[in-house]
Formats: sequence, structure tokens, C-alpha cells
Amino acid sequence: MRNTPTDNDIVHKIDPESLLALPRTSGVYIFKGEGKLPLYIGKSVDIRARVMSHLRAPDEARMIAQTRRIDFIETAGEIGALLLESRLIKTLHPLFNQRLRRSRTLCSIRLNQTPQGTVPEIVDSRSVQLGATPALYGLFSSFHAARVKLKSLAQQHMLCLSVLGLEKASKRGCFGLQIKTCLGVCVGREGRETHDHRLFSALIDSQVEVWPFSGPIELIEEADGWIQRHTVNNWCYLGTYCSKSGKTNQETLQTPYEFDLDSYKILVKPIMLKTVKISPAGSNQV
Repeated sequence: MRNTPTDNDIVHKIDPESLLALPRTSGVYIFKGEGKLPLYIGKSVDIRARVMSHLRAPDEARMIAQTRRIDFIETAGEIGALLLESRLIKTLHPLFNQRLRRSRTLCSIRLNQTPQGTVPEIVDSRSVQLGATPALYGLFSSFHAARVKLKSLAQQHMLCLSVLGLEKASKRGCFGLQIKTCLGVCVGREGRETHDHRLFSALIDSQVEVWPFSGPIELIEEADGWIQRHTVNNWCYLGTYCSKSGKTNQETLQTPYEFDLDSYKILVKPIMLKTVKISPAGSNQV
């Protein structure tokens, strides 16, 4: 590592020993200043390279100027780094992290079948169990955000605003009919089944996956003989067993059904696509 700055480096007062200690491995890094709260928490598959890129970013000069040391926590793989980063940001509240803040209540769009046809309903995590309820589409931070999404889909796919419950029904048809963004299901010009199929097609890519297991599982990551087993239930991260320490970080455990949006986004692809080793929780299988 260079000990002298170049034209691309930002002048800083970071403890050089903490920079020299940074590894070329997966994990989480923590920028610390003179206060108790961390300044920034990030993750990378190459901690050293990612931290060095921060030191050369002009738009991060204010954060770098306040940093006095950089700590790190290694992980056996990228999933562990992502889960740890998410948990630490939510519990430590670093000053310069704007994302991965916990959303207390999430909303989703549920498709209900009625005698008239399919009707979307906006529901929240207080009324439905996310990750265990089928026919849910999209995860939103608020009722308003879900409603905005429905309006956008209506315009993109020529859906009826009144059928979607976004405006009151009228004999003259919905507003979308007047501006030619509705094909006329509200006045009988289009069959309801055809309209509902288009609604389903518009939502299918955002379907919320139901937890595909009967209980908790372990995601297994390994690096040079080092094994970490991440316990997960209903898309919630519950903790990690580390073969180096022989312990599980029990202090990270959450309520088993406290659905977390960030954990869901991290876990859904590797689990559903089966690109990660999985075993039942407590089986100790690798």
C-alpha cells in the first residue's frame, strides 16, 4: 500500500495501521470517527479494494475527513457480508448510510377473486404475514407507494382505474378511458377476463415468494476451510454460526416471523435459484 498520497487521493487523518490491516476478502468494513456512532458501514468481496475506492471518491470527501480508523469483519462469503451489513446498519445507525433503514410496516398488493373478477387490494404487514401469504405482489414502504405503482401499471398496461379501485366507478367509464389508456372494461368494451389476465401479467414479475420450507434453514458458505452457517426463517436472518469461533452470534436473533425487506432481497434469488448450499437448521450438514 502507498504511504504517500497521489493526485487522486483525498487527504485524510485515518490511522495508517487500520488501513494496512484491511484484507482482500469478503466482509464488512466500518468507517469510524471520533464519536460513538460509526460514520459508514459497507460490504465487499474485496474489503481493501472497496475501501481504497472510497478514499479516491471526491463526493465522499466530507466523510473521509471525519474518519479516524477503519475496522472490518471478515465473512466466508458474499451472502454473509450482505446480511451482516444490513443488520449492522439497522442496529448501529451510521451517519452516512441512507439505505437499509428498517421499514416498520411494509405494504403489498393482494389479488382477491370476486364474482365480478380479480380485484387488487393494498394490504400491510400488520394484516398479512409477508413471506407466508400467497398472491402478494410487490413490497412497498407505504400505502401511497403501492397505490402509485398500481397507477403506473394501469397506464403502462391499459388497465381500468375504476376496476383497480383507484377511482369511483362511473357510467361514463374511468378517466383512463377518456384519455385512451383504458380499453373499456368499465363500459363493457373489453371482457373482464381479458383485463384481469393483463393485470396478472403486469404483476407477476413482482410476486412475493412464499417461504419454501417448513421451518428454519441454514445457508452454508465456505472459504479455505472456514465455514459459516447463516440461519434463516421466513426470509428473516436469525444469526450465524462461525467455525472459527465455534459460536453463534445469538445477539443478532430476531423474532422468527419479523419479515425484513432487505434480508428478503438478499436471500430470495440464491434460495429460489438454488445457488447456495442449504441444510435444515441444526443438522450440521455441509
